[in-house]
Amino acid sequence: MHSSRSTEPVRRRRPRFDDDEPDLPFRPIPGAPDLDGRAGHDPDAPPEGDRWSTWSSLPAGARGPRPWPSWLVTDTGAVDRDRGVLKTGKEADVHLVERGLPGGRPGVLLAAKRYRDGAHRMFHRDAGYLEGRRVRRSRETRAMARRTAVGRELIAGQWAAAEFDALSRLHTAGAPVPYPVSCDGTEVLLEFLGTPEGVAAPRLAALRPSGDELTGLWDALAGALGNLADLGYAHGDLSAYNVLVHGGQPVLIDLPQVVDVVGNPQGPSFLERDVRRIGEWFTARGLAAGRPAELLADLRERARLGAGEG
Repeated sequence: MHSSRSTEPVRRRRPRFDDDEPDLPFRPIPGAPDLDGRAGHDPDAPPEGDRWSTWSSLPAGARGPRPWPSWLVTDTGAVDRDRGVLKTGKEADVHLVERGLPGGRPGVLLAAKRYRDGAHRMFHRDAGYLEGRRVRRSRETRAMARRTAVGRELIAGQWAAAEFDALSRLHTAGAPVPYPVSCDGTEVLLEFLGTPEGVAAPRLAALRPSGDELTGLWDALAGALGNLADLGYAHGDLSAYNVLVHGGQPVLIDLPQVVDVVGNPQGPSFLERDVRRIGEWFTARGLAAGRPAELLADLRERARLGAGEG
């Protein structure tokens, strides 16, 4: 969980296409926060912490892919403690959660991404991303299409499940993504990338690499996007704000909108936009101007798209 920063952070104005709120300084929650509404008055609540670990109550398909990492706490008696807010956005918030056994023994830090329920503004861009996704019941499909309260709740759960599934597939394929720990309703628990003190790895947008470091990050990121293309995916919303730099290497995050480039009619356009956005960021800092076009051609080939499609 250690983070290596070889580049200097710099504050930049966020472009309009990025819809998340600016990163927050770590905000510990005072007192004893209550994750599930039972602390202090429910005899079945854990003796300490905020809730029992959700791990043992989840079906196999909602747990991360095997082999499970050695750092993962899977004990039935483990508890979760909310350590504060890492990041807020219009569609989801990310909390820092510590999972461990009672008695003061060291736990593991996790990132809990919690999608907003139907009472909040959310998923204003979801129409294009959701093309090709279906649910079994026509009533649910209609509720989602009409954006009723029930429909928005269903969409939140669908996006959480979509992100967990995509991360599981990508992690298994060797792509640089956080390990997906579990999915429970509208909450996705992820590997926390940062320091033991809870300082998250920086986003690419917060750094200013140059020279060989810039080229190295581009090559590594191109490899990551190649992993997605081999599986038929595009990130769908790629920018310098959706890439962490951990241990000097790029890690892809924020993948609920991952796009099937063949099954989604707009898939090739999403792929082109991903490369254009991230390519603009790199070329503005000195990357050779032709590299993004070369990458796009390679990704189209690996995704088995026609050279001119999209």
